[in-house]
Amino acid sequence: MRLVSLVGACSLAGCVAQTAAAQTALTWVEVRAHFEANNPNLQAGVIGIDESKAEEVTAFLRPNPSLSLSADVINLFQKPAGSGRFTNMLNVASLSYLLEMGHKRDLRRLSAEEATGVALSAQADLDRTLTYALRGAFVQLLQGKAFLTLAKDELSDYDKVLKVSRERLKAGDIARIDLDRLELQRVQYESDLQTATVNVRTAKIQLIQLMNEHAPVDAFDVTGPYDFVKPEQTLEELRKLAFDRRPDLKAALQSIEMAKTNYHLAEANGTTDPTIGADFGWPQQPADYSPPVKTYVGVSVSVPLRVFDRNQGEKTRTRLDVDRNSRLADAAKAQVVSDVDSAYATVMSTVALLEPYKASYLAQATRVRDTMTFSYERGGASLLDFLQAQQDYRSVQIAYVNLIAAFLNSVGQLNLAVGEEVIL
Repeated sequence: MRLVSLVGACSLAGCVAQTAAAQTALTWVEVRAHFEANNPNLQAGVIGIDESKAEEVTAFLRPNPSLSLSADVINLFQKPAGSGRFTNMLNVASLSYLLEMGHKRDLRRLSAEEATGVALSAQADLDRTLTYALRGAFVQLLQGKAFLTLAKDELSDYDKVLKVSRERLKAGDIARIDLDRLELQRVQYESDLQTATVNVRTAKIQLIQLMNEHAPVDAFDVTGPYDFVKPEQTLEELRKLAFDRRPDLKAALQSIEMAKTNYHLAEANGTTDPTIGADFGWPQQPADYSPPVKTYVGVSVSVPLRVFDRNQGEKTRTRLDVDRNSRLADAAKAQVVSDVDSAYATVMSTVALLEPYKASYLAQATRVRDTMTFSYERGGASLLDFLQAQQDYRSVQIAYVNLIAAFLNSVGQLNLAVGEEVIL
């Protein structure tokens, strides 16, 4: 029985290991799709849009008519001779309805629809800002993986040098102190490897949290190009695209139109709304009642006398709100230009730093390290020269990885400034 359980447990562990190994790394497009499907902040925003749409229905509702029933001439205190207390009762039914003038319903619905438009733009802006944070976490994970690969490669290459150095020590080509110094230098590469491993795991945890996923950290991974490319769009093209796509600017412009509609609604609310009514009465009385009262029908119109304009303050407030939103829209336009210009300058500056690295610095550092390693292993270079070449190579590689991360982050900033992913 124990053997069966052990075999079953091993089979289950094997299946889990195969599942984890078979899980493919997510691309940026897939990470963003998971994020948009699961992020609770975005889901709450969608519910807010549905609430705004429900307000459109409420805004266009018509007033309900009023029905009243009354019974009058009830003899509660004096009962006439030969009749009951309800003999002379007068029954009246009346129906009234408020007529809204000045297109109030249409303006209320238009204002609610424009509020929904602002809510949609605000939701798009929320998605824009959260996507920027998501991209930052994605780039951080790619950077951590690049450092991890670099640390593994450097440690592997250094171990090869140590192996050759131990053989040289046995042959008497180097002193024991030189080997000791080489082995002590290995601590730096081990430290880099451990730091990179921890950073990768931490970046995975942060990205999983933003995606609101429940995947195990060890089974989660991402993939994507860790390189740079010069933007094809000019600064003027990016500015124009930002003016067309930035959801916060769109929301600011929509707020102006909604403020104008609210001002017209305030003006319309200042108009007089009459109430029309109709009533029907039928008496309940003996045949010899004098004077006789016949069944009747009546109509009525009730018009409020607007001696005082009780909507004066709202008219002033909504008119000022139009000016206020216009100023905010101007500020949003200026912010768009500033964001695009700053992000574009950062991207181009990073590209200018990266181009010489890719064109010459990386190859030169590799060539110097390989040459010094070859020369040292054959006794043609000193230990200090070899260690300096190793340090220079490591510094160049680390600087390049950090510059790539800076480029990708500046690209995320540019995408945020424009309002869409102009560079993936």
